[in-house]
Amino acid sequence: MGRLVADPELRQTPSGISVTSFTLAVDRSYVKAGAERPTDFIDIVAWRGTAEFVCKYFRKGQLAAVQGSIQTRSYTDKAGNKRKAFEIVADNVHFAEPKHSGSPAQGGPQQQPRPAAEKPAPAAENKPAPAYSNGDNGDFEEIPSDDDLPF
Repeated sequence: MGRLVADPELRQTPSGISVTSFTLAVDRSYVKAGAERPTDFIDIVAWRGTAEFVCKYFRKGQLAAVQGSIQTRSYTDKAGNKRKAFEIVADNVHFAEPKHSGSPAQGGPQQQPRPAAEKPAPAAENKPAPAYSNGDNGDFEEIPSDDDLPF
């Protein structure tokens, strides 16, 4: 979980697959006495629908939680040195803070609608939360206490 260091940009592969890469600034959970909290910058890659979701709803500075797997790849840089890159391939990216009001011109994140897949069902909006205190005792079966448990 961390904050985006820049706005993500959607790109397409030659075969038309959506992809984006972005970086999260992640604060470490510990601080040495008298020092600032260290921050790690984690590279993230998202593909297809996840990439489209990230580019549509996330902006620089927003707190995001990423679920995925670590991937390593080797390459040779322009100077001919062998390098290894570590990145997270995102399976899911979640909002990790409440929505803020304001527009980018006012310095706040954009107020954007949630995708249809995340909106609650209309019927669920009108129903009260279940109250477990009004359960009927007839809903339960009494288990004899003969110390001969089935497990």
